[in-house]
Amino acid sequence: MAAMTDRDRQRCALCANPHARWFTEVRQRHYHRCARCDLTFLDPRQRPSREEERAEYALHRNDPADPRYRRHLGRLLEPLTAPLPPGAEGLDFGCGPGPAVAAMLRERGLAVANYDPFFHPDPGVLERTYDVVVCTEVAEHFHHPGREFARLARLLRPGGRLGVMTRLLTPEIELAAWYYLRERSHVAFYSPATMAWLAGRFGWTLWQQLPDLTIFSRAADPDPTGRGR
Repeated sequence: MAAMTDRDRQRCALCANPHARWFTEVRQRHYHRCARCDLTFLDPRQRPSREEERAEYALHRNDPADPRYRRHLGRLLEPLTAPLPPGAEGLDFGCGPGPAVAAMLRERGLAVANYDPFFHPDPGVLERTYDVVVCTEVAEHFHHPGREFARLARLLRPGGRLGVMTRLLTPEIELAAWYYLRERSHVAFYSPATMAWLAGRFGWTLWQQLPDLTIFSRAADPDPTGRGR
């Protein structure tokens, strides 16, 4: 039996399983899949550079005044923010050059902070915690999803919710024909099983899931007074 090569095996970018196996090649790009957490990810040697990423993100035009885009985001923000306690605080993690999510959250009465490593690189907002953390069309860009989801877990208050909008990779999808691979900066692909693994890893409840969005909730801390928050 032939020995496994570097192409055949990679460390999983999410759960660090050292035996994630080569899965397929699409347009000369190599993808691996992890048997532990079911993440499918691009070979790390083929990820775009930081400069290439920024140039691609700068082309995104996410206008908070666009009714179609608002309806698209509303599918996540409506269940994520109802109901919330008075004075709730939110974070748009990976907000990009035009933070539409923040505008819509503020309309719902939240105080909102923005973070983006390219366009809003304020490390101070990552030193706080939030009732709602929103990650829209960002997780598929994570080069190190294990590290990023651990950070998201630290940002979430007890009783808080994390909303992740990313298209899930399900068994009926043929990877070679999948539109989600067209964007070069899309490097990590999550299945429903991956999201279930994340819930178990961080002790979250998988509160809601659709083909392109997942909402996790963190349990509230016990209240010895019995009065709640």
